[in-house]
Amino acid sequence: MRWKGNRQSDNVEDARDDSSDGGGGRQGFSLGGGRLSLGTVAIALVASYFLGINPMTVLSMLSGGGGGGGGVVSSPAPSQVSTPADPSKPQQPSQDPQVQFVATVLADTEDVWGDIFKQAGGTYENPKLKIFRGATTTACGQGEAAMGPFYCPADHKVYIDLAFYDTLRDRLGAPGDFAQAYVIAHEVGHHVQNLLGTSAKLDEARGRVSKVQYNALSVRLELQADCFAGVWANHAQRSRQIIEAGDIEEALNAASQIGDDTLQRKSQGQVVPESFTHGSSQQRVSWFKRGFESGEIKQCNTFTKQPV
Repeated sequence: MRWKGNRQSDNVEDARDDSSDGGGGRQGFSLGGGRLSLGTVAIALVASYFLGINPMTVLSMLSGGGGGGGGVVSSPAPSQVSTPADPSKPQQPSQDPQVQFVATVLADTEDVWGDIFKQAGGTYENPKLKIFRGATTTACGQGEAAMGPFYCPADHKVYIDLAFYDTLRDRLGAPGDFAQAYVIAHEVGHHVQNLLGTSAKLDEARGRVSKVQYNALSVRLELQADCFAGVWANHAQRSRQIIEAGDIEEALNAASQIGDDTLQRKSQGQVVPESFTHGSSQQRVSWFKRGFESGEIKQCNTFTKQPV
């Protein structure tokens, strides 16, 4: 991936050395607070490796075991979308290559979605991205690295512990910088859904449909975020030629390796479609490809088109 020398976002907060962050005990992360995550199902498998946690325990929580919002919350009013920078923590350019990479990818998503919203007559509000280590406090509750990268609609922030990239490469078989960029683009896709009101509509449906039906809708929300990641890749390539040979294969491999069926097969030896939270490997690959090949947000309506 050609990213060096490109613009870096100033919306990145590196809180890895903030000893006050994530303290006060391990409060469990509030699913009802509205966390949306690409890595949650992947980490269900990883947790069994590192923490001795049954991955199905996490999968059960994600399929509706948590209370309240079940992974989505209502979008705040447009005036509440932007989070002002904290003047007490001036952001200095990082010398850490990983942070520079994350900041560059985030900047690229800002440019792409800013253009798309402008062309549609709207205004895109940039999300923040917080890098943390171990645990962090969010508006959705206490976030922990063991839950993987996630987006919190309540504070419009993407959260990531960079150690997840090691897990992605070493444990989940998805190496490469473009695979890492796909992770960020997917979480930013959830931010786009929040701005468009899609997340709020799904939250409103919670009380009107069964648990099984709601879980199926949640899967479609995740697949749409994959499609939005593909849309980003399409526009970024057309504008800045960031893609090198093998990059798209890296993203497709990542989408495949963290498909629910693949993870369940690895962790428990069988596939339980009813407990899917993000979609099968084939579905995730298919929707990313749809977004990448079309570059059109209208091609990402996973709620009216039948998942593959």
